[in-house]
Amino acid sequence: MPEVIAMQLDISKEEVISIIKDKIRQDQDKGAPTKQASEASIGMFYLDAVVNIDSIIKSSQLEMWKSLKGEMEFNISTEDAQNALAKAAGSKSTFVILYIDIVGSTKLSMTLPADKLAAIVRAFTHEMSIVVSAYGGYVLKYLGDAILAFFVVADKSNLYIPCINAVHCARSMIRAVKEGFNPLLNQEGYPELSVRVGIDVGEVIVVQYGWSVQSFTSNDGRPIITKKAHHDILGYTVSVASKITGIAEPNQVVIGQYVYDALDSEQRGAFTQLSIPSEMWGYVSSKTGDLYNLYARSSS
Repeated sequence: MPEVIAMQLDISKEEVISIIKDKIRQDQDKGAPTKQASEASIGMFYLDAVVNIDSIIKSSQLEMWKSLKGEMEFNISTEDAQNALAKAAGSKSTFVILYIDIVGSTKLSMTLPADKLAAIVRAFTHEMSIVVSAYGGYVLKYLGDAILAFFVVADKSNLYIPCINAVHCARSMIRAVKEGFNPLLNQEGYPELSVRVGIDVGEVIVVQYGWSVQSFTSNDGRPIITKKAHHDILGYTVSVASKITGIAEPNQVVIGQYVYDALDSEQRGAFTQLSIPSEMWGYVSSKTGDLYNLYARSSS
């Protein structure tokens, strides 16, 4: 929502909406597919014009420092993601899936004390979650040193906006690691971090797995128990995004063919098609049955 981005970037809600509308008009003049301005679904808009990468880098450095000193609070919730999934429970939906993980985390676990490794991963997941939210995405789950996020596709005929937001999100994540985390880690005598990102778009199935149960006491002393359905996603696209991430080089973004096809010509020019041995990659296109092409972009 605009007010969330405004709070994160320390600007007014009106300024957020104004920038988004201006960018939409510019994209329409260029012939890029867009949606009409609406405050209802921020993920439907091109958001790179709103996100302040310098603020993200500064925040990443500060939160890493606080985490290493034991002073950081992890205050990110996945409730928004669960609310978004609840609307599509039991059905097929089209999502852009983004998967990011830390390269060489096993080596880090062997060289760093457990508390310092936990502090680094905690700051990493916290700040990457904020970047995902800033670009209109949702964090579905944390998988150790990795994050699985999704961007809702409101209109299957218009994949451009959610795909471009996910690609820019990945780029900003890598910059936050390289320019925010790593200078501080170097200063404090810790090894630098590298990450890799995989992105794909396609149909997923939203399923319910049990309930989250909460209990509390009312003002008059009565016990109250509430429960909320817990949702997850599964499908071919999730598997592809995970596999893509494993192929990516350190500080590299790799996207699937469908994401590449959704981008404009300028964005496509930043990516190079990968040539991958068949023993490493066997996924096929659901549309053509041919080998599913992958495209890579470095962080530089």
